[in-house]
Amino acid sequence: MRNALILLLLLGLASIPGSLFPQRTQSPLKVREYFENDPNTAKWMDRFYLFDVYGSPWFSAIYILLFISLIGCVVPRTWHYAKEALSKPATPPSSLKQFEFHQESNGTLDKAEEWLKKNKFRVTRAQEGIAAEKGYLRETGNLIFHLALIVILLGVGASSVFGMRGEAIVTVGERFINVPTSYDNLAPGRFFDVADMPPFVVTAANFEAKYDPETRQPLDYKLTALVSESTKELPVRKIVRVNQPLTFGDSRVYLQANGFSPLVTVRDKDGNVKFEGPVPFLPQDANLSSIGAIKVPDMNPQIGFVASFFPTAARDEVRGGFSSYPDLLDPRLLVSVWQGDLKMDSGVPQSVYRIDTSEMERIGLWGLSIGESYTFGSPEVGTITLNGAVPWVNLQVVKDPGKPWALAG
Repeated sequence: MRNALILLLLLGLASIPGSLFPQRTQSPLKVREYFENDPNTAKWMDRFYLFDVYGSPWFSAIYILLFISLIGCVVPRTWHYAKEALSKPATPPSSLKQFEFHQESNGTLDKAEEWLKKNKFRVTRAQEGIAAEKGYLRETGNLIFHLALIVILLGVGASSVFGMRGEAIVTVGERFINVPTSYDNLAPGRFFDVADMPPFVVTAANFEAKYDPETRQPLDYKLTALVSESTKELPVRKIVRVNQPLTFGDSRVYLQANGFSPLVTVRDKDGNVKFEGPVPFLPQDANLSSIGAIKVPDMNPQIGFVASFFPTAARDEVRGGFSSYPDLLDPRLLVSVWQGDLKMDSGVPQSVYRIDTSEMERIGLWGLSIGESYTFGSPEVGTITLNGAVPWVNLQVVKDPGKPWALAG
């Protein structure tokens, strides 16, 4: 058991790098940034599996050794205990003088047997005398605890190897189809087969968020979703809340976060629409002050907008622009307009929420309220119009086959 405790401590220590460094299965873009910013250090970090901690040989070795140590300790003890507990107490010896503590009594065996049974002893009576035992229940609790720990480890291991977790941002009015390409982040287990993903479609029909007017804390999140098992079936209306997920077989769909997608229209100098639609922005605080990027590769030269969105716009000398409330009371979009190569054809994956402006030229800076337009460039290059804003929700899909085992443990 001492070895198991040491291995449990080592497992906790081995988990620390997984929280300090981005993991390839969860944040591949951040891992790529490490290689771009400091390729030599990142190369050595990758050799030690610091970007894939939970799938590394050394982490797996500790986990497996802990599992083997527990089994090697608990299973023999359980077997020995079961044999002892199920067998009758040993036949009493002919003489008690071999025992360190003994006492003679003038009472009868019948009275002794009655007293022992009354006090919950297991009693065996032979011609030579009576043998009695008790105290097994204490060891029972100890063994059940350690057996439950083994079951929990089995459940966690099964979920890690055969399960998956994925996240996707879905703007209200859009739909999510459960295929790998629909996810923003997908972390499958080592032996998870994407062919086993249950087919389903979730359309975000409406989203309502209620907040306390004084504390600005969320009171309720309610997603009205149209759900179907395939694109050919008629959808069924269902309500999703934070603790009320959708269930598809052994997969669950959780409502995890929310934000806003500004509705924008970008036109060139001739008035031709080059981009139109919602653009999800990432919240930066509890009041949903958000940042994002609008990329228009169809314009010549290409145009990118580095932007901030504030649902309830406010401003002070210290923070500059910010949102003072997490709902659409006075929405405003601040845009910085950049002209040049967006590098979308370079073949290198890039974040949809950021723009590399190192080789671009800024040609405009402005703030827009709903219904307003801004003409950028000198001479004129084009215009951007803020048409409104719609909420988006972050859906987390979890397949956790080991959860029943972990809960049973």
